[in-house]
Amino acid sequence: MDEVTQQNAALVEQAAAAAQSLEHQAQSLAGAVSAFNVKA
Repeated sequence: MDEVTQQNAALVEQAAAAAQSLEHQAQSLAGAVSAFNVKA
């Protein structure tokens, strides 16, 4: 059971790191897209 808990904790850490990376990428993309001015 302890091994499963450790694996689960590692997966949670990986998911948190992936989420942080995705957030940074989204911020970069938002900055790049903000250079465009599209009028409807």
